[in-house]
Amino acid sequence: MRILLFTGKGGVGKTTAAAATATLAAERGGKTLIVSTDTAHSLADALGVPPSAEPVEVAPGLHLQQVDSQKSLERHWGELRDYAGNVLAELGLDEITAEEITVLPGAEEILALLELREQARTGRWDVIVVDCAPTAETLRLLALPEALDWHVNRLLPAGRRMLRALSPFIRHVAKVSVPEGEVVSAGERLHRGLLEVRALLTGDDASVRLVLTPEAVVVAEARRTLTSLSLYGYRVDAVIANRVFPAEGADEWRLGWVEAQARQLATVHESFAPLPVLTVPYLPAEPVGTAALSGLAARMYADRDPLARPDVEPPLRFTADELALSLPLADRDDLDLARKGDDIIVTAGPYRRVITLPAALARREISSAALRDGRLRVRFEAGGAK
Repeated sequence: MRILLFTGKGGVGKTTAAAATATLAAERGGKTLIVSTDTAHSLADALGVPPSAEPVEVAPGLHLQQVDSQKSLERHWGELRDYAGNVLAELGLDEITAEEITVLPGAEEILALLELREQARTGRWDVIVVDCAPTAETLRLLALPEALDWHVNRLLPAGRRMLRALSPFIRHVAKVSVPEGEVVSAGERLHRGLLEVRALLTGDDASVRLVLTPEAVVVAEARRTLTSLSLYGYRVDAVIANRVFPAEGADEWRLGWVEAQARQLATVHESFAPLPVLTVPYLPAEPVGTAALSGLAARMYADRDPLARPDVEPPLRFTADELALSLPLADRDDLDLARKGDDIIVTAGPYRRVITLPAALARREISSAALRDGRLRVRFEAGGAK
């Protein structure tokens, strides 16, 4: 099963690129599902069909799903929400207010990821295309599973023991209920589910495609996004330059845009090499519906295979004496490295990743660390314990 994620700055056409790719995949015989993690769902609008909470066939082989967050909320963390609502009610809040407060920020995006895992488990699909939220939200979402894993592994065992010991005291003094075993278990299930999502999206059959328009601000954000996605372990296998003005027959006004875009496209090719840059011309009309999207996909991919496996190494690799992390376009001045116990903490600009070392390296001291050619290499002393 091939999994393709599309993201980019808001307004660059990532939904259209995702829908066009899914349409082409279905036309080539792959049973294809397209879903969205963007709360501002627009996939159905791009395809020119009604939205559906369950996978529905909108063209031969092409299925659309827009997640019903209410039903998914009940299925994935009903116990957690009910417990939080009961506690708030015990504190004197009315039922409606308590219910509103217990809707977690970002819950819809997380639920969409869990639904993606459920669909992948069915084995029904040859291709799953994901229309992600704009880049900042996508990066927070993709960083969540590993960050949650780090906290859960350290806090949950001690938290269970503490709850058992303090339960009578909390009930007596705070006058609120303590989470029962099934509530904690629901949290553990959520944790496992997100880890499975991460394994799915960082696997050999998954990759991200960055969508941009050839404008200075957009290109600058796309460069930072490539670094951040790699920091978190996600592979980018192509860049899609959308809405490129054709030079033929340009009047004076459009010629200015053509020249400005050409300068930015040169930057894109230089910055993102060796990744392929797929160019999509500015079309005379908005591509809505599968026929228009099919034509757009033909221009976007030309003679390339849209479903080719990513020819990109996993960003994070361990050897016997080294941690190597790909950080393309990273600025050395914005990079920070720290060690805390068995963890290496890597910060690139505003984004941070905590990497737990394998046992063989965790016992050893760091001998050197350097960023060269877009790759951070942390070497460890041969033999010996730290």
